[in-house]
Amino acid sequence: MNGTIISYWDDSYPIQLKNIYDPPVLLFVRGKLHRDDNYSIAIVGTRHPTSYGKHLTEVLAKELSQRGITVVSGLARGVDTIAHKSNLHAHGRTIAVLGGSIDKIYPKENEKLVELIESTRQGAVISELLMSTPSHPGFFPRRNRIISGMTLGTVIIESDVDGGAMITATTAIDQNRELFCYPGNITEKQSFGTNKLIKNGQAKLIQSVDDILEELQLLLQPVLKSKPRAPEPPQLNAFEQKIFDVLTHEPIHIDIISEQSQLSSSDVLVNLLSLEFKGIVRQMAGKMFLRT
Repeated sequence: MNGTIISYWDDSYPIQLKNIYDPPVLLFVRGKLHRDDNYSIAIVGTRHPTSYGKHLTEVLAKELSQRGITVVSGLARGVDTIAHKSNLHAHGRTIAVLGGSIDKIYPKENEKLVELIESTRQGAVISELLMSTPSHPGFFPRRNRIISGMTLGTVIIESDVDGGAMITATTAIDQNRELFCYPGNITEKQSFGTNKLIKNGQAKLIQSVDDILEELQLLLQPVLKSKPRAPEPPQLNAFEQKIFDVLTHEPIHIDIISEQSQLSSSDVLVNLLSLEFKGIVRQMAGKMFLRT
């Protein structure tokens, strides 16, 4: 596998992970761990995120990478995969912690993602499990305690009350690590768990990456980069502005956009394509559109 084995007594062993009550004795690693990875944040969540959850994950992973902070997640479908990919696209570092061995990638469609992490040298894929051990739900709690244990804080993005991400929330609390959640739609089951954590005072409510950095600023100071300058917003004509004002981060059908903007469907379609080229609107399946 062209990998390495790191023991608890090695200098390259993650510092934060050494401080939990049941650290792995060995870590099997594909890629490279860097010293700066000791200043990392975990992003985990549901395997079936809403458009809102996908957007939050993309933005958070990107902004953390821009500030020099490594993103750790579990390579699962949904939020985890989006977090890894968004971080890599922003040229940041990401670490994937597996629920199987490093030669048994699950889900299988993420084998290309693992290869990308290795080839770009932008992170590592790690596991405490011996080679040839297939992924199994029984290993996920062990994996999750590593995810929260090697990071300074964990962000849960959308989870039902019995979702796997809630296990990571529990391990983060047990390890006395910071726990953060975005508030979610009270009618969406993907938000039942995260809203409950906020309601019970177990997680801090966040609205942007700045809320995390404010809480952990002293701990992250050694790697924290200055805030990148926000790009100039694109200039919009009158039609584009009317359409953009209708859009949100949840998909809206073109017929509803036409009705609410009081523009014809053909005018709406032309201007939506223009907004797509400007990078502020995304088209989904079924003629649905949302803000990026």
